Amino acid sequence: MTDKASVTDKARTAVLVDFGGVITSSVLRAFTDFGASLGVDPRLPLDLLGRDEASRTLLADHECGRIDAEAFERGFADRLRAHGADVAAEGLTARMQAGMSIDQDMLALLGDLRAAGRPVALVSNSFGIGTYDGVELASLADVIVISAEVGIRKPSRRIYAIACERLGVDPEEAVMIDDLRQNLDGAARLGIGGVLHTSAADTRRQLAERFGITS
Repeated sequence: MTDKASVTDKARTAVLVDFGGVITSSVLRAFTDFGASLGVDPRLPLDLLGRDEASRTLLADHECGRIDAEAFERGFADRLRAHGADVAAEGLTARMQAGMSIDQDMLALLGDLRAAGRPVALVSNSFGIGTYDGVELASLADVIVISAEVGIRKPSRRIYAIACERLGVDPEEAVMIDDLRQNLDGAARLGIGGVLHTSAADTRRQLAERFGITS
């Protein structure tokens, strides 16, 4: 008897890919390093963004384009100061991301996929100023979907639907690569397969073994 799920997975042809933490090194590690640089609990920035209602609202509003980077920086600096961190607002997001670097192996993987005719869409929650500097986005994906530009952020199903629509594929034909489980869960609700990213080599292996997506 044929496993229906495996047949569906092997029929997938398109790839949606996150930016921060997938095309770059770990966002979580960079934010933790930033916390350590403040002389407070290194986990403070991540804890606030994950659990503090005011910080969570600031992040959601920024990622959806309702407030700009400067407004986020002012608000989040206030929240950090309220928890004992001596921090200036100006340039805050750049300092938070200073420890991130582009993963050349992931650039190579995406280049290989596109060269093999696999459609690729970047699906990214925007953050700060200069996040995408140093990378020619059009060279790594056929379609670019940035949360602030469409007014919707992951894990909303609508942002994945927009990416699929722009690629001209059905969700059942796509796989999402992300380093955060909740973003994969959002994509799965639309019928999109998921790869939890830990490294370029493992992601390449999962795409090939689970989905038959090779380059």
